[in-house]
Amino acid sequence: MTVVETKNLVKDYALNGLTVHALQGVSLSFEAGEFAAVAGPSGSGKSTFLHLVGCLDAPTSGTITVAGNDVASRTRKELALLRRRSIGFIFQAYNLIPVLSALENVSLPLTLLGADKKEARESGLRALEEVGLGGYGNRRPKEMSGGQQQRVAIARALVKKPALILADEPTANLDSKTGMEILELMLALNKNVGTTFIFSTHDKMVMDYARRLVMLRDGMVAEEMRK
Repeated sequence: MTVVETKNLVKDYALNGLTVHALQGVSLSFEAGEFAAVAGPSGSGKSTFLHLVGCLDAPTSGTITVAGNDVASRTRKELALLRRRSIGFIFQAYNLIPVLSALENVSLPLTLLGADKKEARESGLRALEEVGLGGYGNRRPKEMSGGQQQRVAIARALVKKPALILADEPTANLDSKTGMEILELMLALNKNVGTTFIFSTHDKMVMDYARRLVMLRDGMVAEEMRK
């Protein structure tokens, strides 16, 4: 099943009176269960691609389909609901809410989807167990290491069982050992749960772990490799 498909995707930005061509006709598709990385140097368009697929930005032209939904035809409210139901996000800065506990951070997506308090708590505890943080539910982000915070972010992304998880430079703020542990965790979850992962990265370690590598250059697909 195709989870993501883009056709002739174009994104232009205006910057200081100039037009920046961030993406220039990118056509890609990703199937269920893929563990893929979109890589390239700074300015290649990899983060722009992830933001468009994640419905965080709108393309200049071209089409995007996510989990069977034509993104271009959706209203802002419908896109917000699509993100809430079908897409999990993992960011390099973790983006946890500092005043909430780990369990509250993880349970929040389910609460936003209307789950009752007991269901959200039980699912949140299971998700923390899956990422190796059973017993850490009451800790706040400032009481956890960077690697532990990223595990909380992964649990938060997984808890609603999305069709797709988008990870933007997820190892950027981690040391090599912790980054490897995080990648091993995500790969295990990908294999066990079957969730589709797409990374944007310039980290060689992430590229090595990916089973499919898409290289972008100057906003275009320069090379594709499958392992």
